[in-house]
Amino acid sequence: VQLQASGGGLVQAGGSLRLSCAASGRTFSSYVMAWFRQAPGKEREFVARITGSSATTVYTDAVTGRFIISRDNAKNTVYLQMNSLTPEDTAVYYCAAGLNSFNYWGQGTEVTVSS
Repeated sequence: VQLQASGGGLVQAGGSLRLSCAASGRTFSSYVMAWFRQAPGKEREFVARITGSSATTVYTDAVTGRFIISRDNAKNTVYLQMNSLTPEDTAVYYCAAGLNSFNYWGQGTEVTVSS
């Protein structure tokens, strides 16, 4: 599985961005998809994940109520809608795919939130 993330950029605090992650392969719907992020000087952290059928989504507390993860299996794409952004959301965002663990990673897309 190859993953290509896009949609990052510079946004003011309070604004919104939608990240996309396009996946190759015919088994996309089998994979749990997730977003992680890594802020400058910090370790990579989990943001959100979604099961293959979209039946279950999980979020880290810091983004609950502001971010929404979704997927379109017909387009082999997972999305992260990010609302009410704050400077603390500034990071490189990575998408990941896996079955029992996240074995596949995209290259990352940078999000910068200005105050």
